[in-house]
Amino acid sequence: MATMSSTTLSPPPLRGNGQAIATGFRAFWREFVAKAFDPYRPELHYMRGPGPAWRAKYGADASFRLK
Repeated sequence: MATMSSTTLSPPPLRGNGQAIATGFRAFWREFVAKAFDPYRPELHYMRGPGPAWRAKYGADASFRLK
């Protein structure tokens, strides 16, 4: 009868420059995810014409209108 034994292969520990590479890789992914899933959508904040301040200053029946 044969006996089986298994060993798990773990990655070698990072040394010196490897630590800097891993830190840079994590920073890259953190920034990528933050930018890819950013909830700010500038097209929703686009000004679409005169607002309440313009109407308060010139009135609704102004002789000139912005087109």
